[in-house]
Amino acid sequence: MRDPRVARAIGAVIGVFYLVTGAWALLAPVSFFNAVATFSPLNIHLLHDAGAFQVGLGLALTVPVALRAPLRAPLIAVLGASVLHVLAHVEDIRLGGHPTTDLPVLSLICVALAIALFVDVRANRA
Repeated sequence: MRDPRVARAIGAVIGVFYLVTGAWALLAPVSFFNAVATFSPLNIHLLHDAGAFQVGLGLALTVPVALRAPLRAPLIAVLGASVLHVLAHVEDIRLGGHPTTDLPVLSLICVALAIALFVDVRANRA
């Protein structure tokens, strides 16, 4: 698998996912809390912060895709953040949320990012 379009497509899809979920948490934190982040108590400022950083992750992936710029560093950074996010959900499994869907979806994001990174490395070997 050496086609750089695969890595860019994965980066674009996951980047848009982070843009949408981040904007949701930032712009409608109560709705986001009720649907996704059901960890009581509601902390609007924390959801604003989380949303802002998720938008940043989304931009880190979508901007290089749009500009046809190198994608390896953003893939590494977003993969690292995504793995830590999964680990946080494992650690906090008893606190709430939706572990039966959160863990598989968040893990799938990590796997997809790892595939994109693998493809990017293979496609851009000297």
